[in-house]
This record gives sequence, C-alpha cells and structure tokens, in this order.
Amino acid sequence: MTAWFGSTNECVLEEPFASLWASRDPFAEAEAIRGDIVRDIEGRRTLRFEVAGKGYYLKLHRGVGWGAIVGNLFRLRLPVLGADSEWHAIRAFDRLGLDTMRVVGFGQRGSGPAHLESFLITEALEPTCDLDVFTQSWPDEPPPVKLKHALILSVADIARRMHEGGINHRDFYLCHFLLHLAPPPTPDALHISVIDLHRAQIRDQTPQRWRDKDLAALYFSALRIGLTRRDRLRFIRAYFAGSLREILKREHTRLARLEQEGQRLLLRYDRKFAHRPALQR
Repeated sequence: MTAWFGSTNECVLEEPFASLWASRDPFAEAEAIRGDIVRDIEGRRTLRFEVAGKGYYLKLHRGVGWGAIVGNLFRLRLPVLGADSEWHAIRAFDRLGLDTMRVVGFGQRGSGPAHLESFLITEALEPTCDLDVFTQSWPDEPPPVKLKHALILSVADIARRMHEGGINHRDFYLCHFLLHLAPPPTPDALHISVIDLHRAQIRDQTPQRWRDKDLAALYFSALRIGLTRRDRLRFIRAYFAGSLREILKREHTRLARLEQEGQRLLLRYDRKFAHRPALQR
C-alpha cells in the first residue's frame, strides 16, 4: 500500500495501482482511465475498467461548483462533494463487519468544497446480481421458500446492523444489494454486499427519521416482487428483534407511516415513469 497525505491532499493506493502509478501523479492517472461508462453526470463519472483481466470501478469526482451546492441545499439535500464520503462509508461498513466494496485507490485534493478533485477505485464484485433484478420474476415464478426467507432475513440483518452502527444509506433500494453468485447462493450460504455508499451518513447513532427513510425506500423497492404479509412480518421481526406481538404493538404507528410512505414513493415512481413497463432503477 502507498499512502501520502497533506493539508489539502490525500491518497491511498493498494496493488496493483501502488506499483503501476509509482512516481506518477495518481490524479492524472485516474483521469486518464478509459472503460465502460456506467454513469456520467455533472461533477461525477463512474466507469468499469480492467487491469490484467481483473475488473474495477472508478468514480471520478470533479468540483461541482457553488451553484450546485447552493441548489442542493435550497432543496434540503446534502450535496455529495467528493469521493471521501463513500471512502469513509466503506470503512465504516468494514468496522461493522458488513460486506461492501473493497477500495484499492482513493485520492482527494483541492481547496474549498466547490473545487475538490477526487477519485475512488473499487474492485468489481463479480459475478453478482442485484436483488432488484434477482427478484423481478418472483411474482410469476416464486423462488424456493427457504431461499426467499433466507434473503429476507439477510437484508433485514444488514439494515439493522447498519442502522445500529450509526449509518444510513439514503439510497436503500434492492438494486444496491448485490447477491454473489459464486458459489451459487443457497439458504445456508448467502453472500450479499451493499454498494453505492456515496450518499451515506455516519453518526454515533442513526436518527429515527433517517432509519425510516431507508426502510421506506427498501419497502417501496420490494412492493412488486410478490412478498406476502408473512414475508413482511418476517422482515419486521428480524429488523426490530424481539417478540412479534410486542413489536407490532410498540411500532404500530411507525409501521403504518412506513407503509404510507412506501406507497407514496411507488405512486410518484409510476407517475414519473408511466411509459416504462416495469419497476426499474
């Protein structure tokens, strides 16, 4: 591992980039990477590339400018200023023992929040399938019951441990859960990684408001995959931990509010993407 830090600069490189970029400007090297573009929006580009046959993802952040920052704040949104947000979130996941991306390169430099230049390189998690895609056929082709139950309990456990550890995701949809396919998943052997942590927040304790936002987003993304009432109760019992009777009594108002918010998100989605045949994110 190569690392250097300064008042406005910091960089950490693991192999193979520590050797490949030795004595070079890592920011220039990151900028020069070419690959398959996954997302290209103002101030941020994400692409997949390979080195020696191994896949990696690069997130390249450029200063978004004060206009974008003020615009986000005006809409009551916390702006993503650079790759350091995801870098810190990944490290927080690691401390909690939760599976996520593995960082092999991180760098940030610049002065002032509007002019930061940063990058994050992570190993590609392959072969995997996100749970949004994995569950799309469930309404017409129900999965083995034991596998479905194991997935529900695994997702609930991840959500509970994440929130109890002081992290909220802010994009907590099924598409950001990657199910590892090698070896093939079974009820007794599931491996799920959470990705896209660039908007995650880290505190000593997660406020209920932000826990509820994550849970409502997750519920919304699972509304059309054929889950039964028993499936939902299974998740609730695993997330809140304890007697189901006590949980339903104690959390009645909260659960009703989450149901309402999930339905509201679905209605908004349908209005926005009425021309699309299926729920896609």
